[in-house]
Amino acid sequence: MEIIYYGHACFGFKTSSSTVLIDPFISGNELAKDIDINGIKADYIFLTHAHYDHILDVETIAKNNNSQILANPEITAHYEKLGLNVIPMNIGGVKKFDFGKIKMVSASHSSSFPDGSYGGLACGFLMKMDGKVIYVAGDTALTTDMKLLPFIYGYINVAILPIGNTYTMGGYDAVIAAKFVKTKNAIASHYDTFPAIKVNKDKIKHLFLAEEKRLTFLSIGESVDISKFE
Repeated sequence: MEIIYYGHACFGFKTSSSTVLIDPFISGNELAKDIDINGIKADYIFLTHAHYDHILDVETIAKNNNSQILANPEITAHYEKLGLNVIPMNIGGVKKFDFGKIKMVSASHSSSFPDGSYGGLACGFLMKMDGKVIYVAGDTALTTDMKLLPFIYGYINVAILPIGNTYTMGGYDAVIAAKFVKTKNAIASHYDTFPAIKVNKDKIKHLFLAEEKRLTFLSIGESVDISKFE
């Protein structure tokens, strides 16, 4: 299974049977200007919340691929009105797929559509794909709920954690989050896109190393095999 980084908080997952895309914000991200959204494949689009920088390219990609959009009921109702395919669920729920299963988990963050309308509760995803476990934290503060996650599907191979501070947790809290979920591996998310979330990558990497954990910064467009994270 491959993990692909499309910039900001957008990741793709190529499993043995399907392709999953999370939080597509690409065309509005200057750092991702070399990514052609019309070339992105997605059987499923998972959304953590309704903010502009997580949903901008949902309609285009979903229409191109006849994707199914999985999100909370407020978000799926929005896209269902646009004639798109949706899978509504809420925090605590589990859905099974041909590649495995996913659980929608808590995130501590606000959520509204660009027009200011309510976007439901923000969330993260705990995903078991092709036998590997991935935690996508979404936009969140550090919470003690994270301590529960290793008890659900077992060892978490990699956690995708926001590190940009200001709107989410920063590097110091992300290290604690990695400790809470008992993973050795993390991938950085939600950083550098805007001035308010610029980070010192080397400093944050060393924070993780000090706790005997590894933080990976993927380049936009880069893919990595899940086997790298054991």
